[in-house]
Amino acid sequence: MKKVGVLGGGQLGRMMIQSAMNLNIQVKTLDPDPNAPCKATAHEFIVGSLNDYDTVIDFAKDVDVLTIEIENVNTEALIDLQNKGVTVYPKPEHIQMIQDKRVQKQFYIDNNIPTSPFVLIDSIDQLNNHTDMLPAVMKVGKGGYDGRGVQVMKSTDDFSKGFEAPSLLEKMVDIDKEIAIIAARNANGEISIFPAVEVVYHESNLVDYLLSPATITTEVEEKAKEIATSLVAKMEFVGLLAIEFFVDKEGQVIVNEIAPRTHNSGHQTIEGNITSQFDQHIRSILNLPLGNTSRRSASAMVNVLGEKGYTGEAIYEGLDEVLKLPGVYIHLYEKFMTKPERKMGHITIIAPSKDELFDKVDAVKKHFKVIA
Repeated sequence: MKKVGVLGGGQLGRMMIQSAMNLNIQVKTLDPDPNAPCKATAHEFIVGSLNDYDTVIDFAKDVDVLTIEIENVNTEALIDLQNKGVTVYPKPEHIQMIQDKRVQKQFYIDNNIPTSPFVLIDSIDQLNNHTDMLPAVMKVGKGGYDGRGVQVMKSTDDFSKGFEAPSLLEKMVDIDKEIAIIAARNANGEISIFPAVEVVYHESNLVDYLLSPATITTEVEEKAKEIATSLVAKMEFVGLLAIEFFVDKEGQVIVNEIAPRTHNSGHQTIEGNITSQFDQHIRSILNLPLGNTSRRSASAMVNVLGEKGYTGEAIYEGLDEVLKLPGVYIHLYEKFMTKPERKMGHITIIAPSKDELFDKVDAVKKHFKVIA
């Protein structure tokens, strides 16, 4: 029986375990939180730091494959493990590249992957040298996630809000749509691409909901799939790669960011596609045949976030109303404490038509709330 080690014990790891169990694969997880979502489902659950070299080395001593569900891990340990013969997917060098948005963006330029114009910034003082980039978005190189470490710069008045850390300044794109694609590649070089989804964001830059199919032209979808295929092939990536795109008002498709793991933008695949992103991740890292990614039906995903103004033991309002809706599936992450905008779960929705899908999205957003 294969044993997969997962660095990170959050909700992505929890859903990965559910897929692994169907193939009799044991999963061992490492997380600093003793009450992380994986605790109740992992075959082995180890409490420890994902960034401590010795902890990661010791954790991997008895696994067949080591993977991640979060990028913030000790890559030096992963490199040494790989050099000692441990199978690590995604590869440590890919995790390192994606950990630093500055390096990530330079990779796109070097490999002819379309992306927005940018300059590298080492301190706030340097912003004054790049007023020609305005309006722009400043992103901290390392450590930003879920909208954190991002600052919109509409004018020089916003420069004081910048980051005193190595960052990049991106020319703002005139966005028509934001879409995402999940790509998978196994060690044999087999590549599989999921259909594009449309991503709708909260004002706080967290995902509000996803729609599949995305309301884009066939040409835009094919261009995004072509870029996704080129990206995983040029990287020789193994595992699951989530790719976030901007589609501008002229129909150009531009890579924004990538993540080397299962991703919020693929949650609707659990019920909406023949193969889920979590099944596909397990297949890819174990070098199994990749699954069919076709849609079963139109689908959506609504993020379940803690309501503003509530911190404490979670209470779920509207559970009965939502469970009465056909084609609606609740996925909660076993997080007992809520706080404003904490990811507490997601709800997937399938429907025979987009109109019915929108109606159900509206009903879910209206009724389902996480308070304390």
